[in-house]
Amino acid sequence: MAAIQAEPLTELSSRSLLRRDVADDGSQWLPATLVLASIVAVAYADFIVSSVSLGYLYILPLGISAIFLRNQVSYALIAVCVFFHDLFGPPYPTSLARITHNFTAVVGFTFVVYVIQRYVRQREQLGKAVRQQRDQLLKDVELAAQVQRMFLPIHRPSIPQLDIAGMMQPARGVGGDYYDYILVDDHTIQIVIADVAGKGVPAALLMSATAAAVQLEAREKRDMLDVVNRLNNELHSLSDSSRYVTLVLAEIDARTQSLRYVNCGHNPALLFQAKTDEVVPMNSSCFPIGMFDSLACAINAAKLTAGDILVLYTDGVTEAENSLGEEFGMERLSSLLRRGHALSAEGLMNQILESVTDFSRNVGFEDDVTIVVVKFNFGSM
Repeated sequence: MAAIQAEPLTELSSRSLLRRDVADDGSQWLPATLVLASIVAVAYADFIVSSVSLGYLYILPLGISAIFLRNQVSYALIAVCVFFHDLFGPPYPTSLARITHNFTAVVGFTFVVYVIQRYVRQREQLGKAVRQQRDQLLKDVELAAQVQRMFLPIHRPSIPQLDIAGMMQPARGVGGDYYDYILVDDHTIQIVIADVAGKGVPAALLMSATAAAVQLEAREKRDMLDVVNRLNNELHSLSDSSRYVTLVLAEIDARTQSLRYVNCGHNPALLFQAKTDEVVPMNSSCFPIGMFDSLACAINAAKLTAGDILVLYTDGVTEAENSLGEEFGMERLSSLLRRGHALSAEGLMNQILESVTDFSRNVGFEDDVTIVVVKFNFGSM
């Protein structure tokens, strides 16, 4: 029982000497030991140098005590320092000189301790305000991330003979990537993937505006070029030319086994052709949306066969770097596509993400990572 009580008493005695924020840091006895050792060192110097008054040196331990120890303890140490200086310092010619010197020392030491304590208190208040603002910012970012996730698809689209999987992993709490599935009819689907220039909250806000505009346009039966032009006009009116969005809008018709797409300044989507075992890039055909007040895009087309795979991604995949500064690149992504063509869409998506994560393991992702995989299983029904 005595052992159980001794530990709380020891902890209480050590914490009672320190300021609250210092006591919470764990090093409870170190500041008090440093102050006492400094007082002893100054008193010893005052004792061995009898020809010169070294009373001003007591400002050092008192300054340390004002930073780490409680206010009452710091003021009590003023009396200790004045006593040691009176005891070990040089002799005074008269009693009045002794009283005057000690009184001056008390006033000077008190002023120094008061000024330092006030400075420390202001720093504590500033630190508390910063922590509160940081916590509030983190809450706001988490709320923004929740809102952002609402724009991402929850379920995979159910289109016969199409195996579809997608994911988005932000580099920070919120990101500037976006993807979505837009069902046109029972056998036709449009897939959109977009990347907002920049990172963090500004990019996330523009991404949310892009997602809302895409979903609004998806309610109307419009041609892809008309959709892209309307998106460009809407986003250009919301931001200047430094804020733009790269985008791929691809339309897949499972009945006619055809692919039509528009690439607005985005990374080339990759189409694996099972018959030739080749990976064909779907290059950009116009500028990113929102950069200029008008676009001159073109619709490209491709014929699909059984076993073909379409991979859409953002630059967070190909521009991921390792510790040597090398980028993951399109060659590695194309090789993954050739080796993993027998996997399901989700399996291939996970393999790409794992490969990129392993490639940049010692560096981490500097940009958002979004991957959409579509595998064409024509003739399997």
